[in-house]
Amino acid sequence: MAGKNTLGNNAFLRLVSGNGVPSGSESSYSLVPNREVVIGRDPGCQIVLDAIKFRMVSRRHAVVRALSPSPDGRCSWVICDLSSANGTYLNGQRLEGCQELHSGDRISLAQDGPLFQFECEANAYQQTVVNSTTATSLTPASKYEAPTQIDSVSFTQLFPIISTGKDLTSKAFLIPGILTVIFVVLMFATVGQPQANQVIVGTYIASAAYFFIYRLCGKHKPWWILLGSALATVVILKSPILDLFIFIFRFVLPGNLPRDNQEITLTELLVRMFFGAGLMEELLKALPVLGIYVIARTLPSPWRERLGVWEPLDGILLGTASAVGFTLLETLGQYVPQIAQNVAQQAGADAGQLVGLQLLIPRILGLVAGHMAYSGYFGYFIGLAVLKPSKGLQILVVGYLTAAALHALWNATGAINALLLVVVGVIAYAFLMAAILKARALSPNRSQNFATRFLERK
Repeated sequence: MAGKNTLGNNAFLRLVSGNGVPSGSESSYSLVPNREVVIGRDPGCQIVLDAIKFRMVSRRHAVVRALSPSPDGRCSWVICDLSSANGTYLNGQRLEGCQELHSGDRISLAQDGPLFQFECEANAYQQTVVNSTTATSLTPASKYEAPTQIDSVSFTQLFPIISTGKDLTSKAFLIPGILTVIFVVLMFATVGQPQANQVIVGTYIASAAYFFIYRLCGKHKPWWILLGSALATVVILKSPILDLFIFIFRFVLPGNLPRDNQEITLTELLVRMFFGAGLMEELLKALPVLGIYVIARTLPSPWRERLGVWEPLDGILLGTASAVGFTLLETLGQYVPQIAQNVAQQAGADAGQLVGLQLLIPRILGLVAGHMAYSGYFGYFIGLAVLKPSKGLQILVVGYLTAAALHALWNATGAINALLLVVVGVIAYAFLMAAILKARALSPNRSQNFATRFLERK
């Protein structure tokens, strides 16, 4: 192996901040002139970032490479974005193609992703290796040396469940799996009891739909406050408050819903659905969200921020939870029993049970494009009004009317054409997804967001 002394630089990348990086801790990575450094979540990268902590980082996000040495032996370094999904930012400006690095430059992978600092220290002499077959791969300079192959197998490798610890519950979706097993056992235990079986199936599907939204929001919220929002809606629907709302929206206001055999124009149907279903039901479902906001304001910090509504993501999570309670009670307490009873009178009990199950599944699966979409969208505006109180009233009015309009459009088109119903459902779902993405961008705590990305390009 041959070597020589030349003028050069000691170049480093320091990971100084990011989701999951403890305050005050840094990881330093040395750069070598004859080897490019790819940063990303792929295990084949030279700097590998945790796929759970850094979801905003692409598999191969960016590369740092040395330019040809100058006559005096100095090396210049450039950083290039590798068509990443969320972009690479150099000193706050989004990188297009490649750009030369200077000592002290700040490199951010995505706008709110991990932050590196480039450092280049000039040395009088630097030992460089000219035999490329012996070049070492990049390693954290301040932590460890190049790994060596070890053929022995540890006890925790043979029994991984012993060493995974907290990761088992936080990263392996253990809780959803356990709940699935519990629901399956309950379904076996209630065979022959159609009503109990319907409650179990409906609750499981609704929980799965809510978990999907929860993962997309990516903000921790205590499970019991979310369950409380759903149960509060159920209590409201079983209380005299519902009768008061029906009187106001369907008798005082023009929201009296048409009977099955009543023929009315599409315009009149939309008006009735807007007042009698949209405005009434969206306000009902928003009551628990508003109530939690008011109650949380009386609590000391950090409970006030943890439980209450302080940003749009809080409103979405609590609003969609309220929608789950509303849909389960409406479906299991009204629609399914009525349809099952009508069919049972004409074709027998078995046919009634089958039709009831056929109605139950699509109604609950449609949550994300139905009640959860409207309530989550309105919840976004409730949180936005809290975040921007000077425009709070205007924000609430826009959100309330928009959510009610989507709700009315769904109800009206459902009585006209199935294809139109699909279009409205897709639009409602898109509105909710757009609200979630915007809420994540607006979140004051976006650096701690754990949102799931179901589709991702490099």
